[in-house]
Amino acid sequence: MLLLLTVEEAARRLGIGRTTCFALIASGDLESVKVGSLRRIPADALAVYVARLRGGSASSLRGA
Repeated sequence: MLLLLTVEEAARRLGIGRTTCFALIASGDLESVKVGSLRRIPADALAVYVARLRGGSASSLRGA
């Protein structure tokens, strides 16, 4: 399992476009990290983002 995803991979997993994914990163809604000059999204940040959308926490999703 990949720990860090490209913006394109994260967007695909979320079912959104690349531009929308970049907007979520810019707004701080989706966590990302820099690896050198590359922007990457931690795989677990997707679950955290979706949990916030659902009004819960990421830990509650992992237990489900």
